[in-house]
Amino acid sequence: MAKEVSKKVKMRVVGGSANPGPPIGPALGAAGVNIMEFCQQFNARTQEQQGDILRVYMTVYTDKSFDFEVKSSPAVHQILNAIKKKKGSSEPNRNKVGTLTWDQAKEIAEHKMKDLNAFSIESAAKMVAGTARSMGIKMSGESPFKK
Repeated sequence: MAKEVSKKVKMRVVGGSANPGPPIGPALGAAGVNIMEFCQQFNARTQEQQGDILRVYMTVYTDKSFDFEVKSSPAVHQILNAIKKKKGSSEPNRNKVGTLTWDQAKEIAEHKMKDLNAFSIESAAKMVAGTARSMGIKMSGESPFKK
């Protein structure tokens, strides 16, 4: 028989370095989860993604057990890492803060493919390019993907 779900929790956690302090502790403490058990499991699963911001979707059951799924880091974070900037433009339609190549967009799309709502790498790369444009980042060159 399936367990009864008591709560769903969404968090952003730095890979490989979860600790019981804020923001993890208060979010999981309110749900009644064993915080140290989560931290140990999360750090073990995300050792190879050390330092990346990862999205965690947790399901807490009525018996205080839990399951969690780790998603890839947000496209915004990956784009900023690719262009080596701290943040996007405050006026993206006027001020451009960097340039992203189509090869970089394709690489980010390949990394995020399982989390995106796209059937092909081409459409996923176009989604990444759209995110970059909305951040005030120019795409260099012509799109290699024909319409």
